[in-house]
Amino acid sequence: MILLVGLGNPGQDYEHNRHNIGFMALDAIAGHYKFPAWRQKFQGDVSEGTIAGIRVIALKPRTYMNESGRSVAATAQFLKIPPADIIVLHDELDLPPGKLKIKTGGGHAGHNGLRSIEAHMGADFHRVRLGIGHPGAKELVHNWVLGNFAKADADWLDTLLRAVAASAGTLVEKDFVRFMSDIAMAMDPSPKPAKAAPKPDVSRTAASKPDAGPEPAAKNAMAETLRNLLAAKKLPGRRP
Repeated sequence: MILLVGLGNPGQDYEHNRHNIGFMALDAIAGHYKFPAWRQKFQGDVSEGTIAGIRVIALKPRTYMNESGRSVAATAQFLKIPPADIIVLHDELDLPPGKLKIKTGGGHAGHNGLRSIEAHMGADFHRVRLGIGHPGAKELVHNWVLGNFAKADADWLDTLLRAVAASAGTLVEKDFVRFMSDIAMAMDPSPKPAKAAPKPDVSRTAASKPDAGPEPAAKNAMAETLRNLLAAKKLPGRRP
């Protein structure tokens, strides 16, 4: 069993915030695999389905970002899911928009949702870091993450969410290298330029070709000379 957690803030006021990309990704996965309607449980919105033959519990905490750990811990403890089987999708300031990386354990890097989960569960869970970019200055971060995605973000955001949903099988199987590779390909599908074929060596001209032997006329003359010499020479004890 896998506990798949999307981080964000509940309510329409936050629905399109950059901070809510974890919710968005989990909604995309649940929709792709036709999970049943969300129901309120464990201080969050919960749905359950099967991905790649694995039972998956999808959770969107309703405790707001700063208290995400309360909902995650309540779910994990009731269902006896260890941190090694918890995968959390969240926004990542330190990655460019549309980039994705997976990390297991480590620090929270100032992310309040991760900080709360670590406080309740420890740090040994998996994190799917969904890049939203950085506004460029620390004092701008609060408004940046709580601001809505711009219209210009629509193309990459839609592509990313669809790719995450389509590749969720490898995610819940914990084949993280393949999952990241699949997402990277989806975000940049352009084929790599083929290597140019080596140029033929034209430095050797006809004059520099190795000697192929005498021409046919010269060969014929040499053969005739040999025949004449043999005919003129009589071997002892043998008839001519």
